[in-house]
Amino acid sequence: MKAQVVLFDGFDPLDAIGPYETLTAGGVRTELVTVEGAREVPAGLGLLSLKATARLDPGTDVIVVPGAAALQEEEIFALLSAGAATLGPALKDTKAIIATVCGGSLLLGIAGLIKGRNATTNHLGLHALESMGVNAIRARIVDDGDLVTAAGVSSGVDLGIHLIDRELGAQQALEVEELFAHERRGTAWRAA
Repeated sequence: MKAQVVLFDGFDPLDAIGPYETLTAGGVRTELVTVEGAREVPAGLGLLSLKATARLDPGTDVIVVPGAAALQEEEIFALLSAGAATLGPALKDTKAIIATVCGGSLLLGIAGLIKGRNATTNHLGLHALESMGVNAIRARIVDDGDLVTAAGVSSGVDLGIHLIDRELGAQQALEVEELFAHERRGTAWRAA
C-alpha cells in the first residue's frame, strides 16, 4: 500500500504530519507530495516548511489532504480555495481513497469533489461544509468508502490508525497505537 500526503502553500503542519507519521509507522510507504512536484512548501502562519519529494500520483492507493493554518477564517478559506484550484483538477478522476484532516474536506468541497457525500471537518466549519452540498457529520472520523474524513487538527493520528485498521488489519493498527502510546478517540461513523 502506498499513500501520499499532498501539500499546498499554507497547509496546516499537524494535519499533514499526524497521518504521515502514523501511516509510515504502520508500514505504509508514505511520501509528501505536491501537484507541481518536489519543492519546499511553506506551512500556514509561517510556522515551518516541509519538502515535498515527488509529484502527486492520482493512481496511488491513499491521498491525504490536510487543511490550512491561518489566524482569520477568511485567510483559511483563501488558502483552501487556492489549494482547491490546484488540487481539484488533479483529484477529479482518481480511484484512490481520499482522506482529509480538518479543513481538507472543505478544500474538496470548494473544488466541488464531494457534493452529496458524507464528511466531517473541524466543528467550526461544519456549516460551511453543509453549504457546499455535503452531508456534514459531527464525528471524529467519517468513513464514506473511498472518502475518509477526520474532524479537527489533532484527529490526523486517529485517521491514520483508522486507515491502517481498515486496509491492513486490527493487529497492525493496535501496534501503531502501542508504539505511539495513543488510543483512538471516538467512533468512526460509517455510511450504511
